[in-house]
Amino acid sequence: MPEVRAAALPAIHVAAVVLLRDRRMLMVTARGREVLYLPGGKVDPGETTAEALVRECLEEIAVELDEPSIRELFTVTTQAHGEPDGRMVAMTLFAATTADEPDASSEVDAVHWVTSADAYRCPPAGIETLARLVALDLID
Repeated sequence: MPEVRAAALPAIHVAAVVLLRDRRMLMVTARGREVLYLPGGKVDPGETTAEALVRECLEEIAVELDEPSIRELFTVTTQAHGEPDGRMVAMTLFAATTADEPDASSEVDAVHWVTSADAYRCPPAGIETLARLVALDLID
């Protein structure tokens, strides 16, 4: 059977939310894992990135985003965590607000308010996101 080259694999397109509080950013841990991820997920066929964001936030952290507050910040493209070398993730980050208190749902184990000091617990896309938010003076 021929080997599948990772470079031939398409990038994984995801949407993630940047929720900020007291110069900290919300991240989550998945069931049974210690790695910190941004709330969000893959964009489904026929769905816009912003629509994926709204859906994933409801599924993962049980919040309804204030839709007028949603604005695209930037996209991080880097090696996808847990994927073969060369498989990239293109994660579009959105700033948003919500009146709801984020809470773990069936898809995540816990929510965490983090700073750049927590980067060691993040996959490459999370590390890059934290660095960019520090450069924008949004988190410590």
